Amino acid sequence: MEKIKYDFTVESLGECKVHSPIELSTKHGDFRALYVKNSSFVRNKVNVYADQPDEAPDMSNLLEKAGPREYIYFNPAHVTAGICTCGGLCPGLNDVIRAVVRCLWNRYGVRRIRGIRFGYKGFFTEQGYDTVELNPDNVDTIHKIGGSFLGTSRGGGNRVSDIVDSIERMNINVMFIIGGDGTQRGSLDIANEIERRGLKIAVVGIPKTVDNDLQFIDRSFGFETAVQQATKAINSCHMEAHSQINGIGLVNLMGRESGFIATAAAIASHEANFCLIPEVPFDLDGPNGFLAHLEERLIRRKHAVIVVAEGAGQELLATTNQTDASGNKKLADIGVYLRDKITEYFAEKKFHINLKYIDPSYEVRAAVITANDSIYCERLGNNAVHAAMAGKTKIVIGLVHDKYVHIPISMATLKRNIVDPEGSLWRDCLDATQQPVYMVNNISTVTDRLRKAADEADAKAIERLKVVNNMQKEKEKSQKKGEAK
Repeated sequence: MEKIKYDFTVESLGECKVHSPIELSTKHGDFRALYVKNSSFVRNKVNVYADQPDEAPDMSNLLEKAGPREYIYFNPAHVTAGICTCGGLCPGLNDVIRAVVRCLWNRYGVRRIRGIRFGYKGFFTEQGYDTVELNPDNVDTIHKIGGSFLGTSRGGGNRVSDIVDSIERMNINVMFIIGGDGTQRGSLDIANEIERRGLKIAVVGIPKTVDNDLQFIDRSFGFETAVQQATKAINSCHMEAHSQINGIGLVNLMGRESGFIATAAAIASHEANFCLIPEVPFDLDGPNGFLAHLEERLIRRKHAVIVVAEGAGQELLATTNQTDASGNKKLADIGVYLRDKITEYFAEKKFHINLKYIDPSYEVRAAVITANDSIYCERLGNNAVHAAMAGKTKIVIGLVHDKYVHIPISMATLKRNIVDPEGSLWRDCLDATQQPVYMVNNISTVTDRLRKAADEADAKAIERLKVVNNMQKEKEKSQKKGEAK
């Protein structure tokens, strides 16, 4: 398999000639907050192996640091900013909106900030949604409630030309798009269309994915809050299970293709005995299947708590191959399926159980965020504004090795971030639950399937990368022709 070679080069609209209105220091040692230079980077890969060469210090491994620049591209007096939130709800959306508005207004003096209502659909005239004029006053307290102040929706990102037409009509030259990997692929298409038209509009993404499945970043905003809310549900389920004769608590959590919430919540609760995630297949029946291990647990400890991610065990269920408005595959309901199969299994054995099933997914998504998540949202929003005002475009803001960086959208959306079955996080989850490494009857079949899935994911990423590289080559050709003229 061909190795994926990333390119973290950040695109810019042009030379920065406007001195920033934010007064900071340009040198270390004077005990004042500093500007960030474009020559400041963070390594993507930091692990060092004695038997392998170190990663090259080039743009395949260096991520540009985020933060305020001494010189910016846009004159703040000429800026009209736009903000929209797309996709499903996630804790922290309002905190990010508030941070972006306050930084634009208070730090840069931008006075025209438009909120686009209900995601990409808010750009379409036939939908009839007016924009919201945003300022520090009307966003002042929105962080105290969940949901999205601007509203959100799925789909619409494929109508790229219509969206750019709308951006032009509103004279927006700085656009902030808050959403997951599908939304950010849409924002990249929008930015490419903007460039094709020769417009000077910065498009900056703020990654919103409660599943924590965006590549490279340490965590997505709202993830910590989701884990905290999920942990509460697990602890409640444990109390129910522990108080009953052969009590079973089953908690169904979000995690379509990545089981980070389920894994982290299982560790955090200290009460989960089984954690089932999309990345680690399991058999239901057979001597080494999940039900046999659940029965053994009940005989030994008289109660059990099961945490399952919504995308786990999909190969056990009948699927429709349908997709939602965002293009995500519609999943069969693994929580209800497990509930029914567990009930049937023990009924056939005349083994008394008392099963409680909880699905807190929508409660988790709409929650007000934790203090630490709020800090994260504030800093993401601020750094998004600094990037846009400096003319950075086609990027998302992310936290990598605890440093805020600019990540090209084309790189961030190549592959989905998943729980590594060989990694320390899953190993620690196994320590916490004390479940078997694999609950399958034929391990070779499973490892072959996982290897094939990994190869397919890499192949898709390589194909996407080829498209990105070809577009860049075409762009360079066009620029050379223009210079020749």
